[in-house]
Amino acid sequence: MASIYDFSAKTLDGKEESLADFRGQVLLVVNTASKCGFTPQYEGLEALYKKYHAEGFEVLGFPCNQFGAQEPGDAAAIGAFCSLNYGVSFPMFDKIEVNGEATHPLYKFLKSAQKGLAGTEAIKWNFTKFLIDRQGNVVARFAPTTKPAEIDPEVARLL
Repeated sequence: MASIYDFSAKTLDGKEESLADFRGQVLLVVNTASKCGFTPQYEGLEALYKKYHAEGFEVLGFPCNQFGAQEPGDAAAIGAFCSLNYGVSFPMFDKIEVNGEATHPLYKFLKSAQKGLAGTEAIKWNFTKFLIDRQGNVVARFAPTTKPAEIDPEVARLL
């Protein structure tokens, strides 16, 4: 079976990054969007990142335009938006698809490892979150409505 460390993705600046670079850390993988009702969660994600980063925690943001075309910008626009509006300093990746034929391989893996409500795999909306432990196991999936602060106890437990 594949591991999260078997995947790679392009960063916003176009570099291919292996997720093996994050081996041994607790990860929160999130599909994001700049023009969504949940976009203010960037603030909570950044707060969680800053609180636990020194202890081995990373938030990995994956912009996606599949839900209401709420991430229309290119990589430069996404990066500028995140930095200027929310001070995002956690790693952000290039835009991907999380559902359908062109689903990024990482998201195929995440969705099969942690199913959603009623055993569905599909991502329902922006800001669905996957929590990965230090061994690379996908241990939880959180709905878009789950605020980052609500995940804090789970992150602390894994650290």
